[in-house]
Amino acid sequence: MSGSAAPLVRGSALARPLDFSYPSNRVVAAGSAGAALLALAFGRPWAQAVGVGGAAFLAWATARELDPDHPVTANAALPVAAAVALLGGAGNPLAGLAVLSGVRLIAGTTGEPATRADHAGMLVQALLAGASGERAAAFLAGGAPLLTAEARSALPAAGALMPTLHRQAGLSWGSALLAASVLPLAGILTAPEAVTSVCDRAGRAVRAQEVQLARHAAVLTLGAGLLSRRTRGLVPLAAALLTVAARRAGSGS
Repeated sequence: MSGSAAPLVRGSALARPLDFSYPSNRVVAAGSAGAALLALAFGRPWAQAVGVGGAAFLAWATARELDPDHPVTANAALPVAAAVALLGGAGNPLAGLAVLSGVRLIAGTTGEPATRADHAGMLVQALLAGASGERAAAFLAGGAPLLTAEARSALPAAGALMPTLHRQAGLSWGSALLAASVLPLAGILTAPEAVTSVCDRAGRAVRAQEVQLARHAAVLTLGAGLLSRRTRGLVPLAAALLTVAARRAGSGS
């Protein structure tokens, strides 16, 4: 994964610092900044430019959770998300962050069971996503702790019931087309696949069945977003899933 050789101590199931000694981590730093600068060059306001860079980063990070053995997948997801965000608006970063945290918790890539602080963080993310109208992302963030093998909690699921307080634009042609292109590939995405990457803070490999469960949850979340016409906030997830599916189809796995 990130390649950090952190000590095997009790920590967070969500926190994953970037280790810039690894090429893929340098790619995301340069790529996210480059995407933001490109948006500025196209005349986008600063806030939108930052959103484009954020969407690029979230796509990369989400792909790393869904495809831990293959950093090339994340590197490819970054420009896909940046391009769609640039054409159709950057979307809602609250949704992208909630999705990232949800798939990270389910995939168990840190090797740590969730702490009470992690559960509180997932509750807050579900609340924020729900309040902004991103119901699919809220349910993933809220339901993720119920899908983990260790330290389950029903508390974050309450956040998914948060009523919408401020609804942002949820659909653009680019985000809808990206999401729609992924769903026919669900079978490729969710088929079993071996995983060899080692957890960040545990002396074991990432569990293949947990990564597979995270992919199932991600596909269902994207489908729910498409049905509810809320795809702009799910651009990072859709980009990540598309590049994972392309990698698996290309390798025949």
